[in-house]
Amino acid sequence: MSFNNLDALYRQVIMDHYKNPRNKGILQDGNLTVDMNNPTCGDRIRLTMKVEDGKVTDAKFEGEGCSISMASASMMTQTIIGQNVDRAAKLSHIFSDMIQGKDYDDDDLDLGDIEALQGVSKFPARIKCATLAWKAMEKGLQEQ
Repeated sequence: MSFNNLDALYRQVIMDHYKNPRNKGILQDGNLTVDMNNPTCGDRIRLTMKVEDGKVTDAKFEGEGCSISMASASMMTQTIIGQNVDRAAKLSHIFSDMIQGKDYDDDDLDLGDIEALQGVSKFPARIKCATLAWKAMEKGLQEQ
């Protein structure tokens, strides 16, 4: 697949998550809630998670923001549900490296749709948009 076709596919994946977000809403029985915002661009998110026995059993988000921010939140919640806390934190670090254009080790991980955000590394001003939900997740897991 050519670079242009791959780029178009990635844009489609991002727009699908933006227009049809997964896990959007409030988790009524969540035991962790984190509110974060990006004052630079106005993106904001409220992430609720349910963590039981060291595992993220559910996660939902609400918020407002650009397509990158909201698509990233959708992808993030899909990815962490069912993961143990350590693995969710590892995914966050891998995502951070990927989004900054750094080398990252994903040998034992399937990043799935998240790889569609890889191109954000070319736009430094958008990195904070893409990482907002992930930072919220990290903060929540550290506070538990």
